[in-house]
Amino acid sequence: MKTFEELECYRAARELRRRISQIVASFPRSEEFRLSDQIIRSSRSITANIAEGFGRYHHLESAQFYRQARGSLSETLEHLNTAADEGLIGEKEYAALRELVAETWRLLNGYIAYLVRCAKDQRRSTLPKAERADKGRGKAPIDQ
Repeated sequence: MKTFEELECYRAARELRRRISQIVASFPRSEEFRLSDQIIRSSRSITANIAEGFGRYHHLESAQFYRQARGSLSETLEHLNTAADEGLIGEKEYAALRELVAETWRLLNGYIAYLVRCAKDQRRSTLPKAERADKGRGKAPIDQ
């Protein structure tokens, strides 16, 4: 994989961000610096954190940015809930956006799990042979 743009979680988050930008255009002007601004910022934060995480060298460091993206995704969902509760978006649009949020959540969780597994595998493969043999026996490498 060469760029973050190839990640499925990024593609889903980008589509969510695009659709949110479209619906926010129909919000009343009174919401411009309130809900509109908040939902645009939180949806942009999802894709920005995915991009930043992709640029990190270590798996666990990358995973932390994907977790932050997941937090921004939750915030975006809350803003969508508010928009629906206040009648700013219709039920059909709300349901479609919730589906996209759920799909993005699933993809982010999958990628986070993958990165954590990679980090564990990498750590195991770099441990000295004696330490790998004692792994799980409760013995510290210094006790050998």
